[in-house]
Amino acid sequence: MARLHFNYSTMNAGKSTALLQTNYGYLEKGMKTILYTSAKDTRYGSSEIVSRIGIKSKAKTFKTDDNLFEQISIAHTKCAIDCVLIDEAQFLTKDQVSQLGRVVDELDITVLAYGIRTDFQGELFEGSQYLLAWSDHLNEIRTVCHCGRKATMIVRVNEQGEIVREGEQIEIGGNERYLSLCRLHFDQGVTGKV
Repeated sequence: MARLHFNYSTMNAGKSTALLQTNYGYLEKGMKTILYTSAKDTRYGSSEIVSRIGIKSKAKTFKTDDNLFEQISIAHTKCAIDCVLIDEAQFLTKDQVSQLGRVVDELDITVLAYGIRTDFQGELFEGSQYLLAWSDHLNEIRTVCHCGRKATMIVRVNEQGEIVREGEQIEIGGNERYLSLCRLHFDQGVTGKV
């Protein structure tokens, strides 16, 4: 039975690694997958999912105006798809999350979405909001704060390592721009960096 899964976390928890490992498992069993990543994230070029530990795979990119149900439905008629895996799922729109629900319900294809739950101000991303609300299964991928507690929040830092509390919700970056913290250190503004 197909289900819509949302695997969420803060930055640097291994979401892309988990996605790529899951994809490998499907392919190893002779099953067909489609991988997607956001067109907004161009850190490693386009049309590629890259893990910090060095593994990567080609992927389709989604833009905010793409109809994922139509794209997946067309691909499914050409060759039966067993699973759709989506990286950077926080960048999905409400409509696209609804479309992924249709992929599960109407096409009977499992969808595994991986993304960040909240932004650097502690606010939900649109895609995450609706994935949290509409997914059949939620899975938190955990990572830790510098103090050892579970990291549940993300902060954006400037070039000097100082926390930035204002700005656009979406600014693509990695370890040089974002840190994962526990709620206490997020509230206190303590990064653990000297």
